[in-house]
Amino acid sequence: MTTTYKPSKICIVAGHICLDVIPAINEVGDFASTFRPGRLIETGPVLMATGGAVSNTGQTLYKLGIDTRLMGKIGNDAFGQATLDIIQRLAPHLTGGMHITPDEASSYTIILSPPGTDRLFLHCPGPNDTFGANDIDYDGLEQADLFHFGYPPLMKRFYQDDGAELITMFRRAKSTGVTTSLDMAMPDPNAPSGQANWPVILKNTLPFVDLFVPSIEEVLLTLYPDIFAQVSEGETPITPQLMSNIATDLLAMGAKIVLLKAGHLGMYLRSADAARLQQAGRAQPLDTARWANREFWVPNFQTKAVGTTGAGDSAIAGFLAALLRDLSPAESVTVAAAVGACNVEAHDALSGIRSWEETIARINAGWPRPQLDLDSPGWRFDTTRQLWLGPHDALNKE
Repeated sequence: MTTTYKPSKICIVAGHICLDVIPAINEVGDFASTFRPGRLIETGPVLMATGGAVSNTGQTLYKLGIDTRLMGKIGNDAFGQATLDIIQRLAPHLTGGMHITPDEASSYTIILSPPGTDRLFLHCPGPNDTFGANDIDYDGLEQADLFHFGYPPLMKRFYQDDGAELITMFRRAKSTGVTTSLDMAMPDPNAPSGQANWPVILKNTLPFVDLFVPSIEEVLLTLYPDIFAQVSEGETPITPQLMSNIATDLLAMGAKIVLLKAGHLGMYLRSADAARLQQAGRAQPLDTARWANREFWVPNFQTKAVGTTGAGDSAIAGFLAALLRDLSPAESVTVAAAVGACNVEAHDALSGIRSWEETIARINAGWPRPQLDLDSPGWRFDTTRQLWLGPHDALNKE
């Protein structure tokens, strides 16, 4: 796997962004007794970090050496300024595409996390709920190669009215010739986001999406709620056949490359034929034939997990960075798994991320990978690439 090619392509990351405010709570006890009304709880220093797809995926792409621009929406207030300040510490130019609105309070999340108990989140959606198709700089997209959008289930206007704003945005983005990419988030089944008509929204959006990169849980909850309930209750496992069936549906809806994150089980990729991949915009692979009709499952890398904040976003950034460097599909998903593994070695979303060169060197040095047993009809393990080839994979039919 090469480390010498330096990409000149530009990636724009847009969507959800917020400020995480995390006070240090040292008091040990169950949540109910710790947070009784009327108590004064002494805390330590507060940690402030940016969160959301714009922050996590965008800044990881930049750390991996990609020319990245961010498009998010924040208020002209103290939390908005803190969001800009944190990002500008990494690179001042990253915030050039941020939209600042004077009439809204910036999005923030207060995370109460006492030792030994579940966390409580106090979340203000802020301008994420008013972000719409007209907040995208389409002139900027004309100059970019890849446009990645994240977390529409956490952005009200994009799931209201059967996703009219989301569909409009991706249609307009696709018309610029840019390669389009969409990541999801888990909607709350008991909130309006979870009750939106996601089958209709995705059916009408995916024809304008080249890369669809959600987690398997997000797809199940939005498109197959009955199966999601069975998986959540342990009645139905995540199997190769389930992944294959879902990917078949997603390709039929219009996506050209489907990458499904499966947590500790690794990552699954499925792609369309070469003719459809040649319609995937400016960031499409130079050799579409080697990306065509692929189906494989890549295991994770062995690591000691400290935290999982932004792990999925980081993995997607790894995949996009590899695609923009024109690596092969197997190499691209391998890099995605590696960047995700680096992420979980730190508490926050960015501290564990290494440079592109360091990440590739770690892979090439023989970074161990836990065994993933996919003993399923039509699947075979490729020892050279260290992945499982599925029955729909072009290399599995040679």
